[in-house]
Amino acid sequence: MPSLSHIVDNGLCTGCGACTAAIGRPDLAMAMTDQGYLRPAPVELAAAEQRVLEAVCPGVGLQGKASEPGYHPLWGPVVSVATGYATDPAVRYRGSSGGVLTALAIGLVASGEVEFVLTNGAAADDPINNATRAAATRDDLMATAGSRYAPSSPLAAIEPHLAAGRRFAFIGKPCDIAGLARMARRDPRIDAQIPFRLAFFCAGVPSRQGTLAVLQALGVAHEDCASFQYRGDGWPGLARARRHDGSEASMDYNSSWGTILNRHLQFRCKICPDGTGEFADLSCADAWYGKDGYPDFAERDGRSLIVARTARGRALLERALDKGWIATEPLAVGEIARMQPYQVQRKSNAFARIAAVLLARGTRPRFRGMKLFGLALSESKVGQLRNAWGTWRRSRGKTLN
Repeated sequence: MPSLSHIVDNGLCTGCGACTAAIGRPDLAMAMTDQGYLRPAPVELAAAEQRVLEAVCPGVGLQGKASEPGYHPLWGPVVSVATGYATDPAVRYRGSSGGVLTALAIGLVASGEVEFVLTNGAAADDPINNATRAAATRDDLMATAGSRYAPSSPLAAIEPHLAAGRRFAFIGKPCDIAGLARMARRDPRIDAQIPFRLAFFCAGVPSRQGTLAVLQALGVAHEDCASFQYRGDGWPGLARARRHDGSEASMDYNSSWGTILNRHLQFRCKICPDGTGEFADLSCADAWYGKDGYPDFAERDGRSLIVARTARGRALLERALDKGWIATEPLAVGEIARMQPYQVQRKSNAFARIAAVLLARGTRPRFRGMKLFGLALSESKVGQLRNAWGTWRRSRGKTLN
């Protein structure tokens, strides 16, 4: 098993924080690097601690569920697929897509099924940073609604809540959910206390430098930024910075994400085969409308793509429908690719990219049970070679972010 330094230096770290929570050393904390990513402190681990790292780190490998019924090569475990939205207009408007994750979170807390939802929102001391919080009211959850395209380490904050014996839901990136699943294999408190694991589709984590670049493009000095949102208040919504004097500057989603933020992704995201939350109970995404295989990003009423992955996730979805938290329409699995074409290419090219990392650096993450080789065989060989070549070139640096 590689050391912490090896994982970080070779671009395998997702920044989830699972290692810091599971190992539990005061000197092993997540911190922002000069490149703008959250990484664990490079401490030397004892043999027992190294075994814990091997058990919980999702960055160095995943064991998928391809052997289970209902596994789709592109989309992972699928129990049901739908599009939908929050029936509360304020929740739908505030969310990044249709507000379904926020509606589910509000409903779970209001019904007493969980005490709170562990999720991320803007940090109090810096609006472009993320902070993990235990959101226990509608207002708290509305404040955390909307995508946050910045580094976060929600698993680093999980231990105090587990130690307190509290029952809560968890919302996170696919790698966070995967890390939580790995932690659960050695910590029975997780399955007992976290009945719902909810994910959103992820195209990668931009660095803090990416958000600073957005602010620069908006003409807003970082020190003058009082609040910052990446999306929401419409679909897809605007990237919006508010200055301390109350004035605002904004840009559309296609400009902020499509021309700035996606150029600052951490390396591990570029070789990730799970952008869709395969280890969650339920995953949500933008149910984009598009033309010729590409989303048009026109402003509309929000619409979420909803994939129930487990029986528990499906039961939650049915309960939400019965209680009127959300409204849905069924969707054929084949339609997901039209709404999320990037995720199709991402997983289909993962095998070639991972092979290139191995050639370039002599190390790689190990992904099993995710149908990656079969997907690679179904793709254009020219496209696979291009992906491998590009990844090989990026992997030749001394260290990767």
